[in-house]
Amino acid sequence: MRDGTEAALPARADPALIKALARAFRYQRLLDERRYASISEMAAAERIERGSLGCLLRLTLLAPGIVQAILDGQQPEEVTLPRLMGSFPTTWAEQRTALEFDND
Repeated sequence: MRDGTEAALPARADPALIKALARAFRYQRLLDERRYASISEMAAAERIERGSLGCLLRLTLLAPGIVQAILDGQQPEEVTLPRLMGSFPTTWAEQRTALEFDND
């Protein structure tokens, strides 16, 4: 822009990623409320493969700012559901670096 400020990036919400986050936090809440005794019990009841459920539950470890950016559609292009279903650091500072949120 002419005044030296950058134009705001258009929001690009990822419906699959948002749905996965919602499911992850729902499943975590069910565990916290002790509706299921274990991940294995929940996986059987919810008809989801135990490994997939474990990967999904890891999404609840994302830093709150990263979760909010995803919900707002402001995550870097590289932050996709397949990438998050893989490995990512558990510390919030390392997440920001690994998921390229450092440029804020």
